[in-house]
Amino acid sequence: MSNDIRAQVQQLLPALRRDLEDLVRIESVSADPARAGEVQRSAEAVAELFRAERFDSVEIVSAREDGGAPAVIAHKAGPEGAPTVLLYAHHDVQPENDHADWDSPPFEPTERGERLYGRGAADDKAGIAAHLGALRVFGDDLPVSVTMFIEGEEEMGSESLPDLLRAHRDRLSADVIVIADSGNWDIGEPALTTSLRGLVRADVEVRTLTHAVHSGMWGGLVPDALMTLSRLITSLHDDEGNVAVAGLHAGPAADVEYPEARLRAESGVNPGVEWIGSGPVVERLWTKPALSITGLDAPKVAGASNTLIPAARARISMRIAPGDTTQNAVECLRRHCEQHVPWGAQLQFTVVDTGEATAIDATGPAYDAARAAFAEAWDGTAPVDMGVGGSIPFIAEFLEAFPQASVLVTGVEDPDTRAHGANEGLHLAEFERVVLAEALLLRNLGA
Repeated sequence: MSNDIRAQVQQLLPALRRDLEDLVRIESVSADPARAGEVQRSAEAVAELFRAERFDSVEIVSAREDGGAPAVIAHKAGPEGAPTVLLYAHHDVQPENDHADWDSPPFEPTERGERLYGRGAADDKAGIAAHLGALRVFGDDLPVSVTMFIEGEEEMGSESLPDLLRAHRDRLSADVIVIADSGNWDIGEPALTTSLRGLVRADVEVRTLTHAVHSGMWGGLVPDALMTLSRLITSLHDDEGNVAVAGLHAGPAADVEYPEARLRAESGVNPGVEWIGSGPVVERLWTKPALSITGLDAPKVAGASNTLIPAARARISMRIAPGDTTQNAVECLRRHCEQHVPWGAQLQFTVVDTGEATAIDATGPAYDAARAAFAEAWDGTAPVDMGVGGSIPFIAEFLEAFPQASVLVTGVEDPDTRAHGANEGLHLAEFERVVLAEALLLRNLGA
């Protein structure tokens, strides 16, 4: 049977790739209001793909009366008494940013070497294609009942997802949920994502003056806001580079080796730059908090005058470890800033957004079925239980909405996918394995 499925996948791939390329050509950038029509067109294209597979029901839905970001819900029944599997992906994509940074047009899928390049070619239109390919293997003889849920605003933070889950709870209820929005450990090494860090973003502003003043007249007595903000920022890490905000959670990570040469190649760090923090590498990347300054409001060097700056602002992006909560992390960060702002400067602390961390119990029959399917698809290579340093907050929403379901986080990405960046690319041979693995998973779950 497995050889039959493998042969089926190989036969289906050319048409599946054409469908993927058609989706990539749609500029479904959810963050761009000017391309709302493209997001709607993308949802309609996805819905048509499911209708072509003779799904029992296909509907484009939104959580808001004004239209909102369209999602697609479709259902196809399997044998009576078979489990129901919810297959999730998203059809919206990140902005492509400067086209000059791309080696080929971002919305024209282009094959170079072993990859297919284009915005959404991996994240996450390939997730849709992988689901579709697995279903095409079985046609109308599905081993399980399948519900498709293809979201339209994941790249904007899935703001309306909780409302969608509540509004369509009965239609989306499932025994197993497969979320195709993560990746594998390496080319030829599959993975199941079992933990993800959460996110807290906050803006901090310090003010030392009611207005700008001459640096020669008042320098040496009055602190300028930019120097004051710099002192506050440096307090956020200790001398080793560990996050110095008290009260945050940290925990152990999976026992996975991450070689130094691979780390340097994949991170893009400059030669000679040292790593920050202490402890095992994968803990620093997956299960300990991390903090970065991702924006700074301050005068430009070009044209700067001899003036003491009255106010300066920075955006703090803090990843929180699985086991922590955004409520705790916000209060810890706020308290730290209040205690460490120097020289009595006024502090304004504003939360921008948050997303909860996720820790998944990767045990039970569904995970056994998944591990067996992955090992079979990758010719005997067992999947790694992988953490992810980034955040996919909507996974916590699924865990909360469907506590009885087994949630499997998979995906098509690899360390060189470059999702969200220029030259995003899908490794074509790995994509074939992902489709095969999902077909084998459906077979295993049906058994």
